[in-house]
Amino acid sequence: MATPTRFAFTQPSSPGTEFIIELTDENTIAHARRILSGEEKNEIHVHGRIIKRTQPYNPRFSFHLDPATIRFFEIAIEVCDANMVYVEDHLDEAGGAFLPGGHWCPWDSKLTREVT
Repeated sequence: MATPTRFAFTQPSSPGTEFIIELTDENTIAHARRILSGEEKNEIHVHGRIIKRTQPYNPRFSFHLDPATIRFFEIAIEVCDANMVYVEDHLDEAGGAFLPGGHWCPWDSKLTREVT
């Protein structure tokens, strides 16, 4: 297991709002760094399974992504796409018809920085 490393992403559909993820897998951390450097241009959007619990590193939200499930994608099915603020506002519905299985894959997610 790698040293937990945090990254921020934004969505144009939620201007001025950042979502912080924590990665614990060396390969996923390296992939995130390749996205930030511009080397990775295809699998650049964030996907993971929601855990309905606040984390100190992401206090703006009542949920976070399970680090063990976070991956990056190029194309994903529409059923897991949602705006971060919408997910927060409808968190009680997440995991049912809304974001089945708790999978969240914001299509417009853009990794913006490594959080130090």
